[in-house]
Amino acid sequence: MTQLDCQSRKTCSLAPVTLALIGALLTWGLVWGAAAPQVGQPAPPFTVADTGGKTWSLAELKGKKVILEWTNDGCPYVRKHYGSGNMQTLQREATAAGYVWLTVISSAPGNQGYVSPTEADRLTAERKAAPTAVLLDPQGTLGRAYGAKTTPHLYVIDAAGTLVYMGGIDDRATTDPADIPGARNYVRQAIADLDAGRPLTAPVTRPYGCSVKY
Repeated sequence: MTQLDCQSRKTCSLAPVTLALIGALLTWGLVWGAAAPQVGQPAPPFTVADTGGKTWSLAELKGKKVILEWTNDGCPYVRKHYGSGNMQTLQREATAAGYVWLTVISSAPGNQGYVSPTEADRLTAERKAAPTAVLLDPQGTLGRAYGAKTTPHLYVIDAAGTLVYMGGIDDRATTDPADIPGARNYVRQAIADLDAGRPLTAPVTRPYGCSVKY
């Protein structure tokens, strides 16, 4: 080993670790694609079919405010909000205010949460859910484009197509429905701020729940 090869044994010993780290980061980038979405920037475009076969495109929704909600019916965190009626109430409030609410299922075939269109419709009816539509994303294309990590994970897009909120439904990262009444609902606050024309109080929050089963 010469001085030109390596200035110190310590530096050389770190080189493989550094290369491994760089490799891991590159791999992560390849898996998740382009840079993660950012609040204040255009929301990632998408074209995805719903349970009835209708295609939904963000470009065609321009001029409308949109909410994306990632879900997995087998996740206890999702069950907390649906079993209590909390998610359904929020869906109805949002759609009554003119929002397009799109529930997204990104579970891959064979993984928890994966459902057929018929099964998804049955779940919507059984839970008395009130989204505008349920989008099926078994390839995970939409989920990865938005960097969706958990179920639930929510995003709010304004009428100009700008991403204005991404994160958790609230600040109580538990599976206990008893925590809902005292929770700060970030999505409800984002809707109120956006509709009032003021800057969002909390545009980015930490999502919590089960990992999306890509």
